[in-house]
Amino acid sequence: APGDCPPGISVADGWMALPGVSGNPGAVYFSIANDTDAQVTIRAASVLGAESAMLHETAEWSHQVDMQELFQQPVAAGETLVFEPGGKHVMAMGMGEGVEAGADTEVTLTFVGGDKCSFPVTAYTAGQQPEGAAE
Repeated sequence: APGDCPPGISVADGWMALPGVSGNPGAVYFSIANDTDAQVTIRAASVLGAESAMLHETAEWSHQVDMQELFQQPVAAGETLVFEPGGKHVMAMGMGEGVEAGADTEVTLTFVGGDKCSFPVTAYTAGQQPEGAAE
């Protein structure tokens, strides 16, 4: 529910790509909108059913794909930030067997200052994604 986020912060289009190989990390994608007049900064993420999770970004440097941990991710006032394949994502390590394709799990973002935002994500098998999701 949108009410699970601080006022003015909303998350939409959340989904998770399950790992193709059991034991590999899954990846969570979503868009987060900041309709307030102040920047917020995401500093941590957790995924229900995962042992741990971290904010990650896939960056391409001179044709080498580099995965980097994001320690803090600002969302500017009035901005919508999209986490999508090939870009920013939440990496979910140690996904248990409990999360099956088609099932929902919950993601919680923690902001600098301690506010939290929780939202459901639907799991998709590796290589699949929701209709209309960014390619």
